[in-house]
Amino acid sequence: MKIQMTNNFRFIQFVALVFIVTVLSACSLPKRPALEAGTWMVAPERTGTPYKPRSDLWLKMGSASTTPPFDGKSLVYRLGDQRYEKDFYNTYSALPNEMIGNATRQWLNNAQIFSMTVGQGNSFFPYYILQTSIEEFYGDYRVRPEAVITIEFFLTATDPQKRNPVIGKNRYTKRVALKDNTPQALVQGQQEALAQILKEYEVVLYKYAGNLPPPLGQ
Repeated sequence: MKIQMTNNFRFIQFVALVFIVTVLSACSLPKRPALEAGTWMVAPERTGTPYKPRSDLWLKMGSASTTPPFDGKSLVYRLGDQRYEKDFYNTYSALPNEMIGNATRQWLNNAQIFSMTVGQGNSFFPYYILQTSIEEFYGDYRVRPEAVITIEFFLTATDPQKRNPVIGKNRYTKRVALKDNTPQALVQGQQEALAQILKEYEVVLYKYAGNLPPPLGQ
């Protein structure tokens, strides 16, 4: 009888120890975003007065690349310095490079810096091409919830003579604090961050457009 009571006591101690370890482990893990299911789009729209066009030519959106692990449709959460997690319940309606490329094209068309800004699939011969590289596109939950976007823009001129075609290279990083850790808040923060980047880049692009190299044959 005494041996059985001792075994029961040890079992209770073991269960209590496992419970304490589980609680402490859970407390030490970063708080992950609340689980919801949805499909999201990041597409900020430009408002305000357009520029006076500086070129009667058109700008063509070139290739847009995205650095892994941000190149898929799943929302990405950063939970530690080396720990990223994809949310397979919450996805973008298009790949990030497609979303950002389309949003940039529409934004620049509304800005009217060029006569028009056309998509990559357009058959117009491009004198000037804008390529984008999306280096960061995630929610950072290590300290406080933030949306993080880093984009680099490359403006080039078509030049078959293989001279340096780069007109301008510009890199932007924006971090926007989120009101909570929901997927909806993250997408809203990413939309705001992208709008901030495009607002800054349109000013730079307008300056480039005032001093463009002449088109081929001119």
